[in-house]
Amino acid sequence: MPIQKKQVVDLLKAIETAAAEPVGVINPDKYIQHNLGAADGLAGFGALLAALPPGSAKVNTVRVFQDGDLVFAHTAYDFFGPKIGFDIFRFENGRIVEHWDNLQETAGPNPSGRTMIDGPTELKDLDKTEANKALVSAFAYDILVNGRMDRLAGYFDGNGESYRQHNPQIADGLSGLAAGFAALAKAGIAIKYDRIHKVLGEGNFVLVVSEGSLGGKPTSYYDLFRVENGKIAEHWDTIEAIPPNAEWKNGNGKF
Repeated sequence: MPIQKKQVVDLLKAIETAAAEPVGVINPDKYIQHNLGAADGLAGFGALLAALPPGSAKVNTVRVFQDGDLVFAHTAYDFFGPKIGFDIFRFENGRIVEHWDNLQETAGPNPSGRTMIDGPTELKDLDKTEANKALVSAFAYDILVNGRMDRLAGYFDGNGESYRQHNPQIADGLSGLAAGFAALAKAGIAIKYDRIHKVLGEGNFVLVVSEGSLGGKPTSYYDLFRVENGKIAEHWDTIEAIPPNAEWKNGNGKF
């Protein structure tokens, strides 16, 4: 495993083990925190760890990828209850200087029996990273932001029924996606993507970081896609409500 990926995996595991050494990868003089429940800097990270009852946390990082100076991980957590999280860390001169994340309480399995974290982890098609990022970026703007549903089928293989879904509420296939959106609409819950902040990728995996609203409430969406043969084949996500500004413990914003 490349050194910066390993450093991220070890740092996240330190939440469970309380090991001090992995935390040394964080630049003590510059650590910009975008988790709005944590204060800025290394002290904020330390305060989060101190709030956990000793021996209570569990951390299992299932996927880790790197795009330039950014390493992003997909992790099953258990602290104050089970959660699935995406974490993004920015490296500068060999140290971590910035962190973003998105956490959702673990739910599911979904109607197709898939969990929020299971499925393929193997990195493939490193030579297709940029093409896969371009594909997923186009999908995100066409479908998620602009609602161009006439273009939806073109992003999937065949009739789209081989598409694997890990959102805990939605079944596999484009039919499952349509049914999921219909159920939300029936419940009067509007799902909106307003702005895409990041599209990160390595090989066959691409992560999209977006801002929008769910049921009218400000929301952060992290969507991970697996691409196969130039089509979207699989999807995982976490959805997190963005708290009101008055509750933020740092001024850096979620994104």
